[in-house]
Amino acid sequence: MEKWICTVCGYVYDPAIGDSTQEINPGVKFEDLPASWICPDCGAAKDLFEKA
Repeated sequence: MEKWICTVCGYVYDPAIGDSTQEINPGVKFEDLPASWICPDCGAAKDLFEKA
């Protein structure tokens, strides 16, 4: 699974880890995150991420 990086702050979304701050379990691909998901570090929108 591919990692994605926030172009605003550099946070890396790793599907193997998920995002416990927003109840995203490990194994969830970036593409499958809800549209309302935001960067847990800076609050940037999902569309401000690019493949790492």
